[in-house]
Amino acid sequence: MTRPSRTIVLALSAVVFALAGCQKDEPLAVRPDYDRPLPPGVNALRRITNPADWPDIETAYARLDPTFVAALKRSLAWFPKPSTKEHFPVNGITHRHAQLSVWAALQLLDEAQDSTDFRRLLEENFDCYMSVGWNDNGVVLYTGYYTPIFRGSRTRSARFPHPLYKRPADLVTDPKTGKPMGRRRADGGLEPYPTRREIETTGMLAGAELVYLPTELDAYIVHVQGSAKIDLVEGGSMYVGYAGKTDRPYVGLGRSMVDSGLIIEEDLSLPAIQRYFERHPDQLRDFLYRNESYVFFGEYDGTHWPAGSLGFQVEPLRSLATDKKIFPRAGMVLVDTRVGPGN
Repeated sequence: MTRPSRTIVLALSAVVFALAGCQKDEPLAVRPDYDRPLPPGVNALRRITNPADWPDIETAYARLDPTFVAALKRSLAWFPKPSTKEHFPVNGITHRHAQLSVWAALQLLDEAQDSTDFRRLLEENFDCYMSVGWNDNGVVLYTGYYTPIFRGSRTRSARFPHPLYKRPADLVTDPKTGKPMGRRRADGGLEPYPTRREIETTGMLAGAELVYLPTELDAYIVHVQGSAKIDLVEGGSMYVGYAGKTDRPYVGLGRSMVDSGLIIEEDLSLPAIQRYFERHPDQLRDFLYRNESYVFFGEYDGTHWPAGSLGFQVEPLRSLATDKKIFPRAGMVLVDTRVGPGN
């Protein structure tokens, strides 16, 4: 097997105001506990005070291409929207600070003569923060995002019986944050939205179907990913994206399988999940219903698809999704990690 290569990639994220060095290249003595909360008073980002400890800016600069600049410009285009100010400050970073940092990064890219010059300009104009990671040593978890492509139909049939639903009129979310609040009652009050089981077994959303897919697991995968391209049997393609979700708790399908002893965590992957339920289709529905959360979709123009959480098209190997409670949105991040052969 080819040894995974070490890669350093400047990635436009929905996030930071400066460069962030991340994962350390060293063996783990213990099994990572990525869900472990930070100790009281500990910030998830730590400013690097010695430029000698900054990540390898020169290597990252050498791997820049027009896709990075395009992604950075999309990030900059996000800030003028009035609603974006609702997401700041984060960890002391204001909206204006974050916006000017992205603008400055673009200017420095134009000004830099070479990789050494680019590093000098960054050191003179930016603060560099690193994620402390789960172990206070910069080790963080990276997962891959992909946009699934499925066959589907605009009409229900024996071949395509499982719908994705449009956003229902009674779903209430916070107008500023988008946080799901529940279901609007007839008297104007709120109540928890029905569970996944209730939604799918009662037919309560009949008439709100957007498109139909071949299997329950296909539909569930789209729920988890938040978007998909659907190649329609009628001809052409449909692009669907996130339009809201219920206030019910999310429980991952893979986590449920690991906790039930059906698969070991080291072997957990989407192909492994699919293979298991191909062999045990009678078990699928029970596991799906353990996740009470439910996602709704809208149809979008494919010109700017797939779009990330900021509403702009994402760039392969350039866009990065992060915890928005930690990283200010729409900034620049340096990712230092390993990827498999060919990635």
